[in-house]
Amino acid sequence: MKPINDRVVVKPAPAEETTRGGIIIPDTAKEKPQRGEVIAVGPGKEGNLMTVQIGDTVLYGKYSGQELQYEGEDYLIMREDDILVVL
Repeated sequence: MKPINDRVVVKPAPAEETTRGGIIIPDTAKEKPQRGEVIAVGPGKEGNLMTVQIGDTVLYGKYSGQELQYEGEDYLIMREDDILVVL
């Protein structure tokens, strides 16, 4: 996959299976992960260089991006502006 303009492809981290106390979370109660790894980065928009790089771990907004399933894997496509912080 090769995103265009200021788009970024992120592979979301898996949802938490248990709480810190050891309680198992059912599938219906799991929250969407808000962290993931950058898989692909577009060239930027209007001469602005991208600040994230492939392999970066990022945090993004809860409802950011467009969900995509490609070759059996889940991904998010979002604008670089939707990324809150690089860890």
